[in-house]
Formats: sequence, C-alpha cells, structure tokens
Amino acid sequence: MLRVIFMGTPDFSIPALSEILNAGHELVAVYTQPPRPAGRGMGARKSPIHALADDLGLPVFTPEQLKSEAEQERFANHGADVAIVVAYGLILPKEVLDAPVHGGLNLHASLLPRWRGAAPIQRAIMAGDNETGVMIMRMDEGLDTGPVCLGERVTIGAAMAAGELHDMLARQGGDLLVRALAALERGSLDCKPQTQEGATYAKKIEKAETRIDWTRPASEVHNHIRGLSPWPGAWFEMEFGGKTERVKVLRSERASGSGASGSLIADSLTIACGSGSVRLLQLQRAGKKPMERQEFLRGVDIAPGVVLR
Repeated sequence: MLRVIFMGTPDFSIPALSEILNAGHELVAVYTQPPRPAGRGMGARKSPIHALADDLGLPVFTPEQLKSEAEQERFANHGADVAIVVAYGLILPKEVLDAPVHGGLNLHASLLPRWRGAAPIQRAIMAGDNETGVMIMRMDEGLDTGPVCLGERVTIGAAMAAGELHDMLARQGGDLLVRALAALERGSLDCKPQTQEGATYAKKIEKAETRIDWTRPASEVHNHIRGLSPWPGAWFEMEFGGKTERVKVLRSERASGSGASGSLIADSLTIACGSGSVRLLQLQRAGKKPMERQEFLRGVDIAPGVVLR
C-alpha cells in the first residue's frame, strides 16, 4: 500500500481517484483547484474532485499556487510515497515534485509526445487523428515532457465526439494508474524518455475558435463539431422570428452535395462547406435542450438556399 497525494480537478480525474482508493492505497491528501464562481447565481462551486473527496471524507487542500515556502512545507509534511496528478491545472514547482519519495506520476490523455498541453482530447479529434490514448509519465519541470512509463491506445471513430472519448479515456486512465502504482510498489515501473519527434502542443480551447467556419472543407468542419461536443460546442448563427440566435451543433456527419459555403442545400439540414457538405444531426438553441434535427426543424422557417453565418 502506498501513501498517495492525489491532485486533480475536473470530471476526468474522478475514475482515477476512485480506482486508487479501490486498490487499497492510502489517500493522505487531495489537492484541487479552489471553488470558482459558476452557474446563474455565480456562487462559488467546488470542483468535481473536491465534491467527491468531501463525500469520501478525504482531506482536501485548495491552494491558489504552490510556489510559497509555506505551501511547499505543508505538501512535504504529508509524508507521501508518490503524488498522482490528473488534470490538476497548476504547474508543480521542483520542490513539490521532489517531496514524495517516488516523485510525481501524471496521467495524460494523449499518445505523447503528440498533444502535450491542456486540451489533448479536443485537439486530437479536431485534427482528424484516427488514434489517441492515455499515458502515465514521471513528472519533470517541463510541460508533459517527462519519461513515459505505461500507455494504452484507443481508436477514434469517425463519428466519435470529444465527450465520448473523454469518458473512455478517463476510465482507461484509472485502470492504467492502478497498474502503474502496483509496478511502483514492486520496484518494476520502467519509464523511458520521450522523443521530441512528432511533438505537438494542445493549446486551451479559445472562445474565438468555436464558431463554425463553413468555408473550410467538410471533413474539417465535421471534426471541428465533434471535437467541441458537448462542450464548449461549435456554433453558428441564424434568425428565429427576426432575431439572430446562436445555435450549437453537437453531432454531424459527412454528406453529399455542394453549394455556396454555409448554404442549406437540403431540407435535412445539409450544409455546404468550402468543399463537400455536412448534415447536422443534433443541435441546441440558446437556453434549450439538445434536439435531433427533425425536432429542430419543426416550426423553424428555414429553406434551401438560406446561408448560415
């Protein structure tokens, strides 16, 4: 049994924390991002990991940063064998990485060195990758540059959206972490340096890039839609009763036909792109639930030739 500090924040981290507990390891501390304003009332909301740790009665720490001597001393005083990091959201100083007996292990959702950085799942789909995976690496001071210890590959289906891939990789990552900890206990965790060949950076998704650009080829538009589904969502604008409204597209498929970019070329919500076309399968109007295309079309005055912006 190992004394573990777990460091994570979003839903993606939950299977990892659960699997570590189920394997019998001792969670001496859980580190997560501080509560942030969220929701309509903008009240402070705990992170998913914070909420789970509270439910489990685990000690939770939410520092704004780990650069101060006081925070680093508190971290070291936990007396951990290893720190496990899963989408925590803070850079760990060398003093923190060196505090546990075996340093830190990080679960990352890509096939390193491809898609180092904040948004590997979305970027892999948006780039049209056919394969991705999860990897366990020993942490160093770089950004996802440490030696790789274990990995699992996953095929990205042509219709797979980021949400589906996220859940699949989270589950596989939890299992992989438990295997890594078992190997660490045995003294047989073998980690090999990453190559720099093929390294790419998965920068954070910016609001400015979520709008659909219909002038791009249909394959890129389709990948853009599924790479941002369900969150933050790729979108376009159209008029409803004389009022312009933003509409998210949650599912699409490649289709036949061509026309002016952004124009509706069939009643089944087939939209012309720079080359080829896509059919919109699931949409969400502002403030409403997701709708299949037939439900969306009911009561909407939209005819072939209309151009979406």
